[in-house]
Amino acid sequence: MAVFRVGYHSTMPRFQRFLARPLAGLPSVCLAVSLMFPLALCSPPSAFGMDDLPELGDIAGSEFSVAAERRIGQQIMHEIRWREPAFLDDPDIEAYLNQLGGRLAAVGADPGTGFYFFAISDPAINAFAMPGGYIGVHTGLILAAQSESELAGVVAHEIAHVTQRHIARQVFQSKKIGMASMVAMGLALLAARSNGQVAGAAAVTSQAGAISAQLAFSRDFERESDRVGFDLLSRAGFDPRGMSAFFERLQKSVRLYENNATAYLRTHPLSGERVTDMQNRELRAAYRQVPDSLDFHLVRARLRAQLGVPAEAVRDFQNLLAEGKYASRPAALYGLAQAQLRSRNWAAAEIALREARADRNGSAMIERLFAELRLAQGNVDEGLAIYRRAAERFPRHHGLVFGYAAALLASRHYQDALRFVDAQLSSFPDEVRLYRLRAESYAGLGRRAPQHLALAEAAALQGQTQAAIEQLNLAQRAGDANFFESSSIDARLRELKQRRVEEMKEKRN
Repeated sequence: MAVFRVGYHSTMPRFQRFLARPLAGLPSVCLAVSLMFPLALCSPPSAFGMDDLPELGDIAGSEFSVAAERRIGQQIMHEIRWREPAFLDDPDIEAYLNQLGGRLAAVGADPGTGFYFFAISDPAINAFAMPGGYIGVHTGLILAAQSESELAGVVAHEIAHVTQRHIARQVFQSKKIGMASMVAMGLALLAARSNGQVAGAAAVTSQAGAISAQLAFSRDFERESDRVGFDLLSRAGFDPRGMSAFFERLQKSVRLYENNATAYLRTHPLSGERVTDMQNRELRAAYRQVPDSLDFHLVRARLRAQLGVPAEAVRDFQNLLAEGKYASRPAALYGLAQAQLRSRNWAAAEIALREARADRNGSAMIERLFAELRLAQGNVDEGLAIYRRAAERFPRHHGLVFGYAAALLASRHYQDALRFVDAQLSSFPDEVRLYRLRAESYAGLGRRAPQHLALAEAAALQGQTQAAIEQLNLAQRAGDANFFESSSIDARLRELKQRRVEEMKEKRN
C-alpha cells in the first residue's frame, strides 16, 4: 500500500524522529499500514470485478471490539493533537472537514465509533483513517482537489475503511499484537509519512512473505472502500465522478513525479484498474452537476493565504482578483483579507472583508475573520459583538465557538466565557477544548477546584486516565469547592480509579 506524494521532506520534526525509531523493528511494515489506512493508490490488479467483492466488513473479528478500537484511536489522536507539530489546530478548517465528513458518514453504516476529522499541515496529497473513526486530511489534498466532490470522494474512501471495520480485521489476523504495540505502530506510520527513507528502511527489514500476504489482504480492502465510498458519495448528494476524476489525475501525476517518489511508491506502481472500476460504476449513475459550497472555497483560500511570506500571499490574491482567475469571488476576497491581516494591514483587510460580506448572505468563516480584525485593531467591544451575533446565527460552527470563548478570556470576561462554554458543552459534551476553556475561565475567576475538575475531564476524554486522576487529587486539595463540586470530584475520582485498574489489567493481558 502506498501514498502518493509530490516529494518528501528531507528533515523530520523531533517528535517524528522519536516515533520513527521503533519502526525498523516491526515484523511487517504493512501491519502498521493496516492501523492507519493512507490514501492507497497502488494496490495490485485484482482478478475479479468490483461487483464481485466480498463483504469484508460483515465479518470484522469480534476479538477486536469497537470500544477497544476507539481507545486505540483516542491514544493516537492525543499524541497527534498535543505533540505532532504538523497537526493543524485551526477550528475553521476542522469545522469544515467535520461538516463534510459528517454529511458523508450520515448516509453510511457507522459501526458505533463515531467520526472525527482533522487536518495535517503537510503538502503531501494524502488522507488516512485511524482506529476509532479518526480521519486525517492533509492540507495538500485540500489544495489539490479541484472540486468539493473530489475531496469528498477521498474522505468517503477513508470513511469506508472505518465502517467496514478493516482495521479490526487486520488485528484479527495478528492476534499476538498487543494494544500498546498497535498504538506505537500507528504513530510510527504517521511519523514516516513525510520521510520515504524511514518507510524504505522498515520495508527492508520486513519479511517478504508477510508483506505479500498483507498487500493481498489490503488490496481487497482498498477495492471495497472504493465501492462503499462511491455509494456514500452518491447518497450524500455529491458528484460520484469526483472520486475517479481525482484518482485519475493522481495516476497521471505519479508518472510525472516518478523519480522523486518514495521507495514505497517505486516498488508499488500505480494501476489504473481501480479508476476503471469507478468509471464503470459511473456509467450506471445519472449525471449530476453539484456546485461547490462556499466553505470549500473559503477553506482553500485560508490555506493558500497562509503559504509563504505575507507580502507574497497578498500579491497572489491581488493578481487572482485582478485577472478574474477564481472559482469564488467572496473566497478570493476572504483570502486577500487573511493575507492582509498577516501583513498587519488592517485597513486593506477591512476593505476586502466588507466586499466579501456583501457578496453572499453570510459565512461563519468570514464573520470570524471580521471579528478577529476588530480585536486586532483594539476594538474589543465591537469584536465581541460580531462574534456574539455570528455565534447566534451559526451556533454549531466550531471556529466561532472557540474564537468567541478565547476572545472573552483574552478580554478578561471570565464569567461570560464560563457561561458561554457551559452552554456549548450541552451541545458538544465530548469536546476537549471546551473543557480546557472552562478551566481557563475558572482560573481567571480564581476557582482552583473546578479548574482542576475541568482539566480532569479534558484528560479523561483523551484517554489519559492517570493524568485525570492527578487533576482530581489537586481538585480535592484546592479547598474552595462547594458541596456539589466536592461530591462530583469524589464520585468522578472513584470512577476513574476503577477505570485505571481495568486499563492496567488489560495492559498486562
